[in-house]
Amino acid sequence: MNKELNSIGLNKKPSDTTVVVAMSGGVDSSTVAAMMKREGYKVIGITLKLYDNGKEVAASKQCCSGQDIMDAKRVAHKLDIEHKILYYQDKFKQGVIDNFVESYLSGETPIPCVQCNQTVKFKDLFGVSKELKADALVTGHYVKSITENNTTNMYRAIDENRDQSYFLFNTTRDQLDYLRFPLGGMLKDKTREIAKNLNLNVADKPDSQDICFVPNGDYASVIQKFRPDSFKKGNIKNLNGDVIGVHDGIINFTIGQRKGIKVSDKEPLYVIKINSDKNEILVGPKAELGKKQISLKQINLLTDSKHLNNNIYVKVRSTGDLLEANIDLKENKTALVNLKIPEDGVSPGQACVFYSKDKFGDKVLGGGWIAN
Repeated sequence: MNKELNSIGLNKKPSDTTVVVAMSGGVDSSTVAAMMKREGYKVIGITLKLYDNGKEVAASKQCCSGQDIMDAKRVAHKLDIEHKILYYQDKFKQGVIDNFVESYLSGETPIPCVQCNQTVKFKDLFGVSKELKADALVTGHYVKSITENNTTNMYRAIDENRDQSYFLFNTTRDQLDYLRFPLGGMLKDKTREIAKNLNLNVADKPDSQDICFVPNGDYASVIQKFRPDSFKKGNIKNLNGDVIGVHDGIINFTIGQRKGIKVSDKEPLYVIKINSDKNEILVGPKAELGKKQISLKQINLLTDSKHLNNNIYVKVRSTGDLLEANIDLKENKTALVNLKIPEDGVSPGQACVFYSKDKFGDKVLGGGWIAN
């Protein structure tokens, strides 16, 4: 006779189950830690120190700041759970910040949150959790995980405004079977309600809005700090190849951008392409932004490739809609994605994430990085 599964899908009593909760100091991860404690699990909270910023302030809207670490410690103390701080600044610099800077200098629009999940959070923290002999690594991400026949699949969260599945496409199969996401089936308002009922000090804390090492969303200041030589003037050209203006550095531009081009024309101009080799920006009318074919690299699949043959949808930006598409897998983890309807502003450096629909919702099948 099978034992009854506990709330995270394991055949163990909560009191016999050890979970590591990744505690960022925000309301989501704090609530998850409290939920696990309340249900009787053995909880170990781990907070990551990822970067050094001498200008941290209490009102910071960035994640993983010094204030956040203090908030996580307070929550852990209130819940009477073990709490550890891991100092991963060097790992984060190499795995996330350096990649972010180089990607921008290559004319791409990077997503450091994916890199962070792929490296320090789900790789290094995964390893530490295993060393602690935890039965699962639990996070406050808004995605659903559903386990059937000993296999865990990832789905978009019920709260689509909070869904973070796009940022987790690079999760490995081993990681996914070990990870648990308790908030995927609830709305953000419910999370805050639970936090208030448990009298957590972070119940009303604002959500983090900025990338942790990018204060106030000022990407250029970060790149200037690490690569001050990167602000080189170059040509702005139209699609005929004519020079129509000068820019102060390609890092100030992204595909689909309209503001800041500072070139007048008979109709509004948009950034169509960034040519990093020649330090050029190509601009043109909005009609030229639409793309139907996208080339991907570094594909990561969470399913058998045969499941990519029918009724596939993709997202090409975190805030984008699900788009009907066909996926043609190639060699060396590359693919061509053919969209049914052209999409504006598809940018190299962003992710293209694959989904299908079944009885549980929008299932994540994997994805890749947009090459061109």
